[in-house]
Formats: sequence, C-alpha cells, structure tokens
Amino acid sequence: MPTWLLYTIIAVASYCLGSISVGILLSRYHGGPDLHTVGSGSTGASNVLRTMGTKMGVITLLGDFLKAVIACGVTQLITHDRTCVMIAGLACVIGHNWPIYHGFAGGKGVSSSCGVMLVFSPLYGGISILAAIAVIALTRFISLGSMVMLVLFAILVTIFVADGSFLVIAWAFLLAAICIWRHRSNIQRLIAGKERKIGQKEKTSQS
Repeated sequence: MPTWLLYTIIAVASYCLGSISVGILLSRYHGGPDLHTVGSGSTGASNVLRTMGTKMGVITLLGDFLKAVIACGVTQLITHDRTCVMIAGLACVIGHNWPIYHGFAGGKGVSSSCGVMLVFSPLYGGISILAAIAVIALTRFISLGSMVMLVLFAILVTIFVADGSFLVIAWAFLLAAICIWRHRSNIQRLIAGKERKIGQKEKTSQS
C-alpha cells in the first residue's frame, strides 16, 4: 500500500471516530439539553459536567478519552509507526473539535488529547496529565489546567522525545495550539476574572 494512501485511511478513520460525540449521545439518550445551546456550547466533558452532573461528565470524559486511545492504539498495533500514530491522534482530536456528524461544532479536545498523549508517550503524557490535575486542584479552573497540560506535553516531547524531528515538534505544538485556540473565550474570561470554576453549575441558557 502506498504511504500516502495509508496515511489518508488512518486520518479519515480517526477523524470519523473522533467525530463521535459522547456528550451528545448521552444527552439524547437521557433526555438532556442540547449541549450546543447551554452553558459554553461545548459538547465536551466540562460542559456536560456543569449541565448534566458529575456522572454524565465522567462518562463523557472517559468516552472521549477512549476513542483517542482506540484510534492511536489500533494504529500503533497495526503499523508500529510513530508518524501514523501522530496522524491518528491529530485527526481524532480534530474530529472531536469539529465533528462531521454534528455540524462541525464539538468539544475542546482535552479528554481526547489525554488519550493521544498517553499512547504516544506514556511517561511524558502521564506527567503532563498530573500537572494538569495539580493546576485544576489549586485553581479550580479546568481550562487553565488543560492548556498547561498540552503546552507542557509539547515542551517535554521537544526535549525528550522528538530527537530533533521538526515533524514531531510541530505535531506536539499543533495539539497545544488547537487546545489554546479552542479555549480562547476561556482565556478572555480568565483575564477578566469571570472564568467559571469547577463545581459551578451552568445555567440552561447560553452564557
């Protein structure tokens, strides 16, 4: 199989898997709200947590995490190729953020990025996730912890994993850039002192 075709198949399959919105499926099954019209408008775990409760938020987090683990893990098992895993991970995160099944309006890719990081580099992915947990525990800002996690992962990959590969470095910082871009409204609220802290419930109207 030509390399370009393999890359294309991996990218398309991973994007389609990433496009499955666990939050939307749960909300529809349990008669919950349209996640696009409540809270932050995101379909990810944070908005589900605030609008549908802890149980639904945790299930969403695990589901979004697992779809990335599956995309990257299966790719790793089949190809044993780092570039293929990177393509799978990036495509899955893009699918989560801009899902083809839901009008290209999804989550912010944090849970899926965790899955990508842990498959790509269990050690530095784990360190980055622990750092995010620490930041969230200290500040109660999920958004801040999420951005710190992806930026730290990019730095650690650059120093300890990339071996000077521009492709690997660019990939890691692209994941971080996507996370920061998706959190741009959170950044504005953080600066203004209006960011919602974990545990604060969302109102049922768009904020």
